[in-house]
Amino acid sequence: MNPINKFTSSRLYNLLGSTRKARIISASALFLAVCAFGAAGVAPLAPDASDLPVTTIAQAIQLPDLSTQINALQQQEASQKYVHEEKIRAGDTLATLLNRLGVEDDAAEEFIKKDKTARAIMQLRSGKRVQAQTDENGNLLWLKATVVDGKDNPVKNILVTRTGDAFTAEEVAAKLERRVEMRAREITTTLYAATDSSSDGSSLPDSIVAQIIEMFSTNIDFRSDLKRGDRFNVVYETFWQDGEFVRAGRILAGEFTNKGTTYQSVWFEDPQTKSGGGYYSFDGKSLKKAFLKSPLEFSRISSGFGMRTHPIAGKWKQHKGTDFAAPTGTPIRAAGDGVIDFAGVQGGYGNVIVIKHWANYSTAYAHMSRFGTGMRKGAKVSQGDIIGYVGSTGWSTGAHLHYEFRVAGEAKDPNKMNITAQAPLTAAEMARFKTHAGEMIHRFALLRPNSSISNLAAK
Repeated sequence: MNPINKFTSSRLYNLLGSTRKARIISASALFLAVCAFGAAGVAPLAPDASDLPVTTIAQAIQLPDLSTQINALQQQEASQKYVHEEKIRAGDTLATLLNRLGVEDDAAEEFIKKDKTARAIMQLRSGKRVQAQTDENGNLLWLKATVVDGKDNPVKNILVTRTGDAFTAEEVAAKLERRVEMRAREITTTLYAATDSSSDGSSLPDSIVAQIIEMFSTNIDFRSDLKRGDRFNVVYETFWQDGEFVRAGRILAGEFTNKGTTYQSVWFEDPQTKSGGGYYSFDGKSLKKAFLKSPLEFSRISSGFGMRTHPIAGKWKQHKGTDFAAPTGTPIRAAGDGVIDFAGVQGGYGNVIVIKHWANYSTAYAHMSRFGTGMRKGAKVSQGDIIGYVGSTGWSTGAHLHYEFRVAGEAKDPNKMNITAQAPLTAAEMARFKTHAGEMIHRFALLRPNSSISNLAAK
C-alpha cells in the first residue's frame, strides 16, 4: 500500500470511528458540511440597488373639468335653507322674536303685523315655541306657531308661508298626542304649594288644580279643612304637539285623604254607548247632581213656581215654571243629560226647547232669542251644554228665561223634587265600569307610599 494512502486511510479511520455505524454517521455529516461550504462559496452576489441605472418615464395626464361640480356646489350653497326655533320671552316684540329666529325680512314682518290670521302670533304667551325657516339671506320661507286661548285649550296652528314675493297665512288643525300622567302630593302648607314643582321637577297644571277643588269641594273646604299630612293622588290627561306641552285635559281619577278620610272619584264614559260621561264613586254611583239648580250661570229669579197674576192676561193663574231675568243673549245651559225632544216655535213659549231626560223627567226652556248650534230633535246634550240664548219671544214682557221641570209631562216645582243623582248605570255599563275603575285602582296603588296593589285591590 502506498504510504500516503495508508496515512490517509488511518486518519479517516480515526476521524470517522471504529464501528461501521459510527463511520456511516460521521461520513454523512462530513458530506453535508462539504456541500454547505461549497454552496456558500459559489453563490453569486446580488447587485446593489444603487448601482442600477434609473429610467424616468414622463406621461401627459388630462385633468377632468371640475367647473360643473363647482357650479353645483355654489348653487347648493346659494339655496341653503335654515330652520330656527325659539321660545317666546317676557317682553318680546315681533321684531325681537324675528331677530332671534334669524329672519331679516321687512316684508314678512309687515305682513304678520297686518294679516288678520298671522297677527295671532303676536299674542303668544311666554314659553310658547315658534319655528321659522329662512334662506341664506335671512328671507322668511315659512313660520309656524301654536296659538292657544286663555283657558289653555288648543285653538290652531298658524302657518305663514312665502310664495315668490308674497305671503299667505292659514290656520292648520293641531295634531295632538294624548298622554296619561300620575302625580302624588302631600299637603305641608296649602294646596297650591303642594301642586308647585316638587322633588321630581314636576308641577300640576293650574286647570288640574281647579278640577281637584271642584271635584272634592262638596266634602272638603279647601280654605279651612286642609291639614299638614293630607295627601292626594291624581291621574289626568295631557296633550302634546311635537314634544311640546300644549294643555292639560280632564282628571281621569282622583283621591284625596283629608283628616284620615279618603274621598275618591273616577271619570267614566261608556266606550260603547257613549253614555255616562261623568264622575263616579268606585262602586259605580254617580257623583254629579242630576239637574242644575239654574240653567243660567248668573241670573235672578223674577217669578217662581206657583200662583200669580199673569203679566199679559192680568188673571190670577198658576205659573208652571221659574222665570230667570237676564239680558238678551245670555247663554242657556242644559239642566241635565238628555235628548232634544222638541226645538222650535210653540205658541206663547216662543222659541222653546224641550229635553227628555232619563226615566220620565223632562225640562223646557222658553222665550229664547235663538237656538244653540246643532239643536234639533234627536240631538244628544250633556249637562251644561249651551242649548240657546235668552230672549223675549212669544208671550213675554221682557228678556228672561222661562224654565219648566216636568215629570211625565206635568210641570212640577223643581225645588220640591228630591232628585240627587243621575240615572244609574245599566248592568252592561256597570261591568265595563268595573274594568275601567280597576285600572285606576291599580294606578292609585302605584302612587300610594308603602301600599301593595293586592291589598288595595282587595278593599
